[in-house]
Amino acid sequence: MSFRDHLPQLDGGRFITDGGLETYLVFHREIELPEFAAFDLLRDEAGVDELREYYRPYLELAAEHGAGFVLESPTWRANPRWGEMIGYDTEALARANRDAIGLMEELRDEYAERLDGPIVISGCVGPHDDGYNPSELLSADRAADYHSTQIRTLSEAGADLVAGVTMTYAEEAIGVTRAAAAAGLPAVISFTVETDGRLPSEQPLAEAIAQVDLETDGSPAYFMINCAHPTHFEHLLEGEPGEWAERILGLRANASTRSHAELDEAADLDDGDPDDLGARYAGLLGRLPELRVLGGCCGTDHRHVAAITAACFN
Repeated sequence: MSFRDHLPQLDGGRFITDGGLETYLVFHREIELPEFAAFDLLRDEAGVDELREYYRPYLELAAEHGAGFVLESPTWRANPRWGEMIGYDTEALARANRDAIGLMEELRDEYAERLDGPIVISGCVGPHDDGYNPSELLSADRAADYHSTQIRTLSEAGADLVAGVTMTYAEEAIGVTRAAAAAGLPAVISFTVETDGRLPSEQPLAEAIAQVDLETDGSPAYFMINCAHPTHFEHLLEGEPGEWAERILGLRANASTRSHAELDEAADLDDGDPDDLGARYAGLLGRLPELRVLGGCCGTDHRHVAAITAACFN
């Protein structure tokens, strides 16, 4: 079943997604990921098994809570620049993206009868440059051209949507959105913010969302925030934040309150306090009236998402 013509997240209800894939694999499973590229595990069956076992606890949570699920493909780094850095040519990179969606389809089929809600396959697209501090900023046109190959492959492989995850500036998000539209897929844009609630580009989050909507005729299906702790952006939602807050349907927060710079320098994993994170999510439900897709990012695992669902679904 394809949901690309109408995403069920837009109709209400709660959806669960996964946590911090890369940090879980590196710190909990002690797997070396070249350039933080989880898609490299798709090269052999042992790696595919690791990915299968990673997703299953989250799908079990969705089954337990009667929720829908967004299966985010492990393709955050599977774009041309990062693929080339770890030795993937164009053909091998395309195969990895196809195999990733194939794995998502396999998991969807495995759990389809156990979940009350729909299972949506999201083709994850990461930034062209560093996800915290990019050294090169693309124009919207260049970003659309850069991301078009991966997005087209994800579309042909069967993804229901494209998610531009950890977007650090508006122009790249616009490019991802335009490339998704050209490939016939709805786009979801997930911005990351610094401890002051601004994007790494220093643009306020509200302005970035407004710019993407303005320059794409409101094309994104919705927006998300990821790779930031709630304490970094809660203050933006005090009082009456405005219509931009209604465009945010998803949240994938970090476990740690550390800044991006501190996380980059850290040799350890700060997994924070799952119960506190869950309570903060619950507190955000009243401030983000359309918040529906709940998961985690760096430092989180199924414990954190379990705490989030316990706090938000009951």
